Amino acid sequence: MAHSLKPTGQSASMPDDRLRHNRPAFDSDAVLQARRDLAACFRFAARLGMHEGICNHFSAVLPGHDDLFLVNPYGYAFSEVTASSLLICDFHGNVVDGEGEPEATAFYIHARMHENVPRARVALHTHMPYATALTMTEGEPLVFAGQTALKFYGRTVLDEDYNGLALDTDEGDRIAATVGDADIVFMRHHGVMVLGRSIAEAWDDLYYLERACEVQCLAMSTGRPIIPVSPEVARLTAAQMQGEDEQSARMHLESMHRILERQEPDYRD
Repeated sequence: MAHSLKPTGQSASMPDDRLRHNRPAFDSDAVLQARRDLAACFRFAARLGMHEGICNHFSAVLPGHDDLFLVNPYGYAFSEVTASSLLICDFHGNVVDGEGEPEATAFYIHARMHENVPRARVALHTHMPYATALTMTEGEPLVFAGQTALKFYGRTVLDEDYNGLALDTDEGDRIAATVGDADIVFMRHHGVMVLGRSIAEAWDDLYYLERACEVQCLAMSTGRPIIPVSPEVARLTAAQMQGEDEQSARMHLESMHRILERQEPDYRD
């Protein structure tokens, strides 16, 4: 269930039209590209069943403005998001560009994550089914047994402390504090948060994380024991993959743009 930011009565300040008019125009090529890249991720997440109604949120620090971030507006399904519909928000709850407002947990989780973990230039949060299913099982969610899972070896953390909806800055700060050096946060009973240096790399991780979790769920469904890869081989394979991740991720995102240009060109508007 989603919650509007306004009714929460929490400490974040509300959008102010005067603030919007006092900010410079956000029309650089880098900002436009970030908008289109993030919109492409929303559209593909919808295609792949990684969405959940009008819930879940993707955000990215705005190029050239480290105190602002792009995020989807409350009330829109992922399949409806366009480049221009994304909001620009500051870390205090103000919408400085765009129509609408962020959903409450989008603000309290994402703003605190971007502010408290500066390397998290992108934060993708979903309740995608296979990864979320594994947050509901005993022990560490991801078993490093399949090759795809090895992409995440040494990069995950489990937030054990589920406290209901994140509707205040304290809970956002608590979630951010669990991250450490991880890029993937499994949130017990909740979902996942994928952090990245770029939209392309964060999306690549989100996509392959769900694939790894899907294969693990299928393996678990056989009732036969899962055989993990040895730590030595897992570490080696992870290093091999990480050496190609940046280029591969960029090409992955470019392929999505090409498909959307043919099939859903309105995403870039």
